[in-house]
Amino acid sequence: MKLVLSAALLLVLPLEGLASTNSHNIHWSRHAGRRSTSSLQARNNTGGSPYKLEDLYRGDSFLNDWDFFSADDPTHGLVNYQTKANAIKKKLAYVQDDGTTVLAVDDFTDVPVGGKRDSVRISTKKTYNGGLFIADFWKMPHGCSVWPAYWSVGPGWPEGGEIDILEGVHEQETNQYTLHTGTGCSLSLNNVRVKTNILHDQCASTPSDNRGCSFTDTDPRSYGKPFNMIAGGVFAHLWNSEGIKMWFFPRGEVPSDVDAKQPNPDTWPTPVAFFSSKTCNMAENFYDHSLVLDTTLCGDFAGPTYASAGCPGTCEQAVANTTIFQWAKWKINYIATYQLN
Repeated sequence: MKLVLSAALLLVLPLEGLASTNSHNIHWSRHAGRRSTSSLQARNNTGGSPYKLEDLYRGDSFLNDWDFFSADDPTHGLVNYQTKANAIKKKLAYVQDDGTTVLAVDDFTDVPVGGKRDSVRISTKKTYNGGLFIADFWKMPHGCSVWPAYWSVGPGWPEGGEIDILEGVHEQETNQYTLHTGTGCSLSLNNVRVKTNILHDQCASTPSDNRGCSFTDTDPRSYGKPFNMIAGGVFAHLWNSEGIKMWFFPRGEVPSDVDAKQPNPDTWPTPVAFFSSKTCNMAENFYDHSLVLDTTLCGDFAGPTYASAGCPGTCEQAVANTTIFQWAKWKINYIATYQLN
């Protein structure tokens, strides 16, 4: 997706500074469909929240209730995605003593220029058709050649839709929030105020135009090293018949109801993104979604943008540089899903 901020697409409701102008080229489907069910045990809320906790992914549940994708990267990244057994054996997927789940890119093996580096991609066994989703990350991957994403996707891409909650490449300045759909879907705010910039307003995605509809954040703490320096934060998104609304809460600014597992989005501050159902039918364009976490290298997004991002040498040379990947790690507190009471 090319980050071109035309005046016509800039949000007139409060802009808190212009976002990064990193290039976002072709953004291919990254999904291999799965429809199995999960045996997760949910906990019910008490108190005033209109939502009840459905699934809580934390610690070992990322290893047991998510599938490990080990086929070739659909976005042509220079990675070897690992099976569950290999990821655990190589310490690319493990749980720390404090319960934090780590998903890492190999930062200890020599790889030739043009070769592939071991990495991890996981997706929930359970699928979703809406709800409130809250993801708490301590750290996220970043660095030249690195393309991390936390997203969800349905079957038959792009017909089942794709929701990108946290995504970027290299040392991108801020996070990008994106939807990909089949035909007939575009971005509309429907008078909802947001605090980010509109990047592109056409959600329909094809091989020739795969930008999707998107917002770019204005808060540098929303991505990469600045995110990690504050011990991360929380990304939340609400998907219902009215649309898809997203929030980013830096560490120290997370609403107390989120920490209490009694979330009430009606009391939260201004969202960072809203995709209204006024111009995009939710039920027709988003269904049977698996949540996904992955880190690929180079590929269809980070490859073409490598030079313009100010990274040295070539993307293939970066993949061969083991030291880059000491920062290419997800450190996950939890991901929780909620449904209305």
